Amino acid sequence: MVKKKDDQFVKEITSMDEDFAQWYTDIVLKAELADYSPVRGCMVIRPYGYAVWEGIQAFADERFKATGHKNAYFPVVIPENLLQKEADHFEGFAPEVLWVTHGGAEKLEERLFIRPTSETIINTMYAKWIQTYRDLPVLMNQWCNVIRWEKTTRPFLRTAEFLWQEGHTCHETYEDAQEETLQMLEIYRQVAEELLAMPVLLGRKSDNERFAGADATYTMEAMMHDGKALQAGTSHNLGQNFSKMFDIEFQNREGGLSNVWTTSWGISTRLIGGLIMTHGDNRGLKMPPRVAPTQVVIVPVAQHKEGVLDKAYDLKKQLEKNFRMEIDARDTQSPGWKFNYWEMKGVPVRLEIGPKDIEKNQVVLVRRDTHEKLFVSMDDLDTTLENLLEEIQENMFQMAVQARTDNMFAFTDYDEFKKTFNEKNVVAKVMWCGDGDCEEDIKDETGVTIRCIPFEHEQEHLSDTCIHCGKPAKHMVYMAKAY
Repeated sequence: MVKKKDDQFVKEITSMDEDFAQWYTDIVLKAELADYSPVRGCMVIRPYGYAVWEGIQAFADERFKATGHKNAYFPVVIPENLLQKEADHFEGFAPEVLWVTHGGAEKLEERLFIRPTSETIINTMYAKWIQTYRDLPVLMNQWCNVIRWEKTTRPFLRTAEFLWQEGHTCHETYEDAQEETLQMLEIYRQVAEELLAMPVLLGRKSDNERFAGADATYTMEAMMHDGKALQAGTSHNLGQNFSKMFDIEFQNREGGLSNVWTTSWGISTRLIGGLIMTHGDNRGLKMPPRVAPTQVVIVPVAQHKEGVLDKAYDLKKQLEKNFRMEIDARDTQSPGWKFNYWEMKGVPVRLEIGPKDIEKNQVVLVRRDTHEKLFVSMDDLDTTLENLLEEIQENMFQMAVQARTDNMFAFTDYDEFKKTFNEKNVVAKVMWCGDGDCEEDIKDETGVTIRCIPFEHEQEHLSDTCIHCGKPAKHMVYMAKAY
């Protein structure tokens, strides 16, 4: 095998400042997160990428169950008549629906569609199962795949098929449904900020941007390295829209019949794309330690010398009880090549061990987030690594918060707003009148959309008038160009 020079390895990744989209694709492919498949718009998630998704699943699922939710599974194909029951919902998803028309050689009497989301079939079952207020609340979630026949796709960010969870709940009152909607948004915030070290802005979507069939949609929005926003998760208060369409009725406490109040909420493999674009750099990925498939990689130096590999494997055996470990003992690549390889994969800590280190009873630890080198006694290694990984997790979060702060601006002048977005991508805080037509005009003129209306305690008063039309302002909103 011909060895590449160490300095050529990173050059295989396009500079993010030169071409951010190509940089992103290079990272996905070269860090072995995913690959393109023969199926249009669909990706193959490779083990390294799937391990990240498993980490997200485990973290979120634990919190779902702690709040009383139970996992279930519903069919991937749904009869056409169920989708047509909810006109707004059908209109919202119709362009993206993939239809099944034949079973073998036989044409189906009724078309089936592959779920773009599962409100229709789940609510059909809820109508069968719910009889009385004693059956409420119903708190269910499913981990599954969905298909939306997107025209333009990019791995993780927007694919025809993706993995997600979708929670669907039924409640006795509007207040219960609203409490559920906000509770799940808070769990999503924990997934983003506490697991992925990705700061998010929380709030309500404008009516133009809300989910089809929802009374209100709440969202968490993250800022990517290039200044664009990413909708990272949503939670919907569906009111009684679906329960009336699907006749989900229950005998209330007074003995009469009432429709339930429903919610739905979801996060997906899109979060992996958000992780890449929040933390990555020109050397590749940066994995937050809590979700990193490999937290520490051991790279033996001068491994051909007596005792080096033995010591490296001893350390792995010692440390893998508490940390997710790898050892790179390949004899086909130089240590420098391996350093670049594992940096590209974003492993939080590299542990180097060579003959001189063994003599001194030490190892060299190299942080992926700051590239700082630390010389650490082998006697203190477990404690040092535990503290170091937590420090890296917090530092990555704070770095992302600072990047967002540096790229967030308040605007009261529309010309200045347009000029800034012509030059670069930012997160804008502006006052808005609340009118959907005004919102559409801004979008048409600039390509900038309202990402969310922050909650009352986060509202700021920038001026009395809407930035675009000059009418009295109702809300401060966050605006940005988005993925």
